Amino acid sequence: MSSVSYFNNARNFEANNTTFNLSTYVSDGDARQYLHKHSATSAMHDSEERYPPPLCHEGTREVVICRIEGWYGFEIPPEKKIMWVHGPAGYGKTAVAGTVSKKMESRTDLEFNPVGATFFFWRSSPERNSPARFIITLAYQFTMSIPELAPHIEAAVKQNPMVLNKALEVQLTKLIIEPFKSLGELDDMPHRLVIVDGLDECINSDQQSRVEKQYAEDQERVQVRVLELIRTLHSHNLPLCFLILSRPEPWIKRHIESRSFQFITDTLDLYQVGDHLEDVEKFVRDELARIAESLGPQPDDDEEWPGRALVERFVWKTDGHMLYAATVIRHIDDPYDDPLRRLQDILNGGFNSTQDLTHSTPFSSLHELYRQILRPCPQANRATMVEEPLDRYMVEIEYCPPAYNNVVQALRGLLEKHEELFEELERRLVQSSSRFQRLPAAENVFKIARQGAKEKSTHYTYRN
Repeated sequence: MSSVSYFNNARNFEANNTTFNLSTYVSDGDARQYLHKHSATSAMHDSEERYPPPLCHEGTREVVICRIEGWYGFEIPPEKKIMWVHGPAGYGKTAVAGTVSKKMESRTDLEFNPVGATFFFWRSSPERNSPARFIITLAYQFTMSIPELAPHIEAAVKQNPMVLNKALEVQLTKLIIEPFKSLGELDDMPHRLVIVDGLDECINSDQQSRVEKQYAEDQERVQVRVLELIRTLHSHNLPLCFLILSRPEPWIKRHIESRSFQFITDTLDLYQVGDHLEDVEKFVRDELARIAESLGPQPDDDEEWPGRALVERFVWKTDGHMLYAATVIRHIDDPYDDPLRRLQDILNGGFNSTQDLTHSTPFSSLHELYRQILRPCPQANRATMVEEPLDRYMVEIEYCPPAYNNVVQALRGLLEKHEELFEELERRLVQSSSRFQRLPAAENVFKIARQGAKEKSTHYTYRN
């Protein structure tokens, strides 16, 4: 911290019974800049950190987008001003949020910007994995999206700059609620949409847990706190609507289904809305056509690549999971290798979907896909290659219900397929702040998984 000299070159100077007030002063012109400085600008939908932002592939998720736009109503506020969109990992919640933001901001038939503010939580970003700047960031965006509100928010900052260091509940009152109330009658003001994506990614309460096992409780508490901040805003009948997107974590689901939320919230389950196979097929056809443009003519083929049969095999293999399709596309879209061969290797893999998925977890097809991708990878490159599958495995283990046997089974399957991934996952999960640590006897699951895999291997060797 740099020091400040108030009496430069002073000699033989003495000050008695003197009080120095070093509180922050913010002028009229600096108030918005002061807000900007303390905002999590990377959490906004159009931030540089998120570029290029995840968006729905053109022509997909149209049913979901229409449902959200229909709920919002633009010039007519919805009866329930909160919508919760939930779905498992990999179901494109962030892409939906980004697409809604982009479509609404591009509307030219409205006299106002329907997007009031956005906040995209992200667990690996220190600025975006905590609610510490959540209210400040919303308030800063309101100064731009609602011009008539700007002078009142800036006046609140000028009057007490230290409000940015107060509790979130105090910030909510001083930076948003009171400025709105200062406008007087709000019935004729267009309602704006506040988009909060990845609530389950808000994992840091900005208070370091002294005991690691307290992390899971901290995570639940901080996510519920964000929900309560939103409910408080709603209770003041402000011209705001709230779109919340997250995984259906038990505590989030329980809180939204509680009496305080259930009568003011619409719920949209991404798993049940829309035709997933149709969306995946649209994505696969377009992406393979794009890759085909960079390929030379294939003289041995009667049909132009990729051809109908190959597309159908690919789509069938995805089982309607966009994450699987996107992972394959990223793998084969390599300018230094043959995408045709890479795709055939995936499609011709020995994974029997019907047989192997009978007693598997929802991510079993991804297990096999990553195994196929990693198998030919040079040993020197594996440290980089395992990053994405590790993230997916960690999501799966954390997403398992808190049942001991489910976690052991998932870990055993991973060990059998890729020991290197198993060991790295063990290191990360044990050291990380994860819901995994709340499982009974969590410290023993890796040991038991190893023992089970060893016994299965011994039994297999004996039979053969």
